Amino acid sequence: MKPKAASAIRIELNAVIVAVEDSVPYLLTADGLALPSGPLETAHRTLEQGLRAWAKLKGQQALGYVEQLYTFADRGRTSVGERAVSIGYLALVHEATEAQGAARSPWYLHFPWEDHRDGAPKIIGSLIMPALTAWKNAAPDSAAKRERAERISIAFPADPRAWNEELVLQRYELLWEAGLVAEAGKNAKNTLGLAMPYDHRRIVATAMARLRAKIKYRPVVFELLPPQFTLLQLQNTVEALAGLRLHKQNFRRLVEAQGLVEETGAMTSGISGRPAKLFAFRRQVLQERGTAGTKLPRTN
Repeated sequence: MKPKAASAIRIELNAVIVAVEDSVPYLLTADGLALPSGPLETAHRTLEQGLRAWAKLKGQQALGYVEQLYTFADRGRTSVGERAVSIGYLALVHEATEAQGAARSPWYLHFPWEDHRDGAPKIIGSLIMPALTAWKNAAPDSAAKRERAERISIAFPADPRAWNEELVLQRYELLWEAGLVAEAGKNAKNTLGLAMPYDHRRIVATAMARLRAKIKYRPVVFELLPPQFTLLQLQNTVEALAGLRLHKQNFRRLVEAQGLVEETGAMTSGISGRPAKLFAFRRQVLQERGTAGTKLPRTN
């Protein structure tokens, strides 16, 4: 029997709007923990123009870097009868404005297994790995069991040095298939992390993976910083996004070698401790050359 066709198709824009404050990455959410979303408008020449105008109108939020992520159109994405097609966007802002009905939600509340700045989160060993092992062992045949074991070893490697911070979406989808997140519905055996409506946590996972990859070869991180910042602020922001600790000296050598920043001549003031130099992003680098890709200088 053919599936019954949806009565209507609705096209909307979903925005993963990210800000970082005090080393905490935040998502801007609306209507509880839903991503900000709105209908596709035809008045603008491009989708990005529409997204920027919509964010300004609805939340008084001026977006910095914007990038289209993916089109999410699986059947049953929403609880309504119509077929919903969402065009997902990643947007970066220096400060997230909490307009009426909007709030900031730390993204590691939704993905607690992704923050490895203080080592592997305990939730991996205490909850995730035992549950995934049970899911693997419940596979219907030996081939499926091997396939599940391989996916688990790649997503959650036993050796912390093999952790790939970019596999956010693969890890979330693995946990979804194993019924370990609330979005898995009636098959859910656990509620790891803070759930979001519909498939919005999957959209966020896509954005996190894209941003973690992007910061290695394009200087988008500066969209999250004030015009003047210390090198420690810069490193803390990159670490917050990557969920990793970076080697301080190697990180600074990398920033210097790529010519990404320049001294402003100013120093920090009004805070305890030794004053630090303030730097600014050299926007000329965008015209001078493409920034070379590189691996982040991890501490392990």
